[in-house]
Amino acid sequence: MKIGVLGSGIVAQSLAAGFLRHGHEVTLGTRTASKLADWNKQNPKADIAGFSETAKFGELVVLAVKGSAALEALRAAGAANLAGKTVIDATNPIADAPPSNGVLKFFTNLDESLMERLQREFKEARFVKAFNSVGSACMVNPKFKGGKPTMFICGNDEAAKKTVSGILDQFGWKTADMGKAEAARAIEPLCILWCIPGFLRNDWSHAFKLLSDS
Repeated sequence: MKIGVLGSGIVAQSLAAGFLRHGHEVTLGTRTASKLADWNKQNPKADIAGFSETAKFGELVVLAVKGSAALEALRAAGAANLAGKTVIDATNPIADAPPSNGVLKFFTNLDESLMERLQREFKEARFVKAFNSVGSACMVNPKFKGGKPTMFICGNDEAAKKTVSGILDQFGWKTADMGKAEAARAIEPLCILWCIPGFLRNDWSHAFKLLSDS
């Protein structure tokens, strides 16, 4: 697939490298190409472009920016360039405030997720929440003694979720579909829980796993 990744931070870089490793074509979108110079030397098959060009290129788009910059990034990408496309939303609504006893603060509440805000403005895009509940080092083909970890996803479009589930399978995850966009109200706070061991004990090498007896 042609994958357009919006962002230039470690999450965007990790996911873009993962897509390249699995044979996809990748364009990484940024406002400051110099931020990606070293990464691009290590991943020369990727192209670097602006947000609009990246969104236009992608058959599938990945949103991997700070939560507070998500709407601005999508506006720069352009609604027309996102219309009808699956958009993997890897963002979290983390507030610009320090954690309290290891607990991050969000700028949303439990009655509205960030993904719902994004979906409301970009009605023609097909958002799927994914990759928000684990650190960048474990996003692509993680190796845990307990086996494949679980990636919780949600979104309003069934075909888009099927596409994302296929990518997650490539990337070494078991997918747990939690339903429509409202489920992001529960999935986004998993970021808070995931980060607590890191802030308290510098333990960042873990992931969630959903167990069932059925």
